[in-house]
Amino acid sequence: MALASRSAHIERIERGDLACWQIRGADGAELLIAEQGAQVLAYTPAGGRPLIWLSEDAAFTRGQSVRGGVPVCWPWFGDLARNPAEVQAMRQADTPAPAHGEVRARDWQLLNIADEDDGVSIEFILDAAEDGLLGWPHALELKLAVRLDTRLSISLSTTNLGREPVAFSQALHSYFAVGDIHQVRVEGLEGRRYIETLENWQARRQEGALRFTGETDRIYLDLPPTLSIVDPAWQRRIVLQASGSDSAVLWNPWIDKAARLSQFADDAWQRMLCIETANVMDDCIVLAPEATHEMGVSIRAEAL
Repeated sequence: MALASRSAHIERIERGDLACWQIRGADGAELLIAEQGAQVLAYTPAGGRPLIWLSEDAAFTRGQSVRGGVPVCWPWFGDLARNPAEVQAMRQADTPAPAHGEVRARDWQLLNIADEDDGVSIEFILDAAEDGLLGWPHALELKLAVRLDTRLSISLSTTNLGREPVAFSQALHSYFAVGDIHQVRVEGLEGRRYIETLENWQARRQEGALRFTGETDRIYLDLPPTLSIVDPAWQRRIVLQASGSDSAVLWNPWIDKAARLSQFADDAWQRMLCIETANVMDDCIVLAPEATHEMGVSIRAEAL
């Protein structure tokens, strides 16, 4: 199925086993979204290089998150056992809890596509109770909204349809494309506290901009809304504007771990990094009945 107008071209296509929506904006920007996981897979702004990275070895397989893009991590992030006690208490099952929750490999329902002169919006919905998430009996409704205009904006909203408060953590696990990780720095983290997960989860504080010299896996807390990836190799700055989030996870597997990852070329670590807009650790959400929490990020590139 294809939809066309003077502002955009929208087409439903197949990538491997997955149904996807391919969107080309009036200015030539390109966006690819999978219905499975409501996962943004790739984004390239008009006349530029990719901003959202998709692995060259990505497998488009049902029941498996695609390496790259923006997977949705919910209702917990990472290892459930590393989450706050109130989040751990929400799961009611004896089976091992999958990393990053259970919605990345679920089919979300397309709710709406709005094709307007100034951009395209697409929205997906998932009912966590009706979808039967294993060990997750809580009545929550998720919506993921994506807007493509002069930037890419993604928002994840959670509504508590039940009668009791519900605790959860979450992340938009964004993979960013860069020209050369050795030259990259991340600005906006200066002076902020973080957890160094690679060294016994020690609490530390960032000094200066973050540069990458080895495997990186850090949880940053109490962040400002704006972070920037400075990418000298491609002469650009990627600006991230977050909302509903005070935490982020920064990750690059570097050499040894990259060789062990699935759907990941051995040298791909040089061309990507993750900045995951999140609600994790003491930034986790406790959502009252009938309340909605929305977390989002907008992404744009500007020349250096």
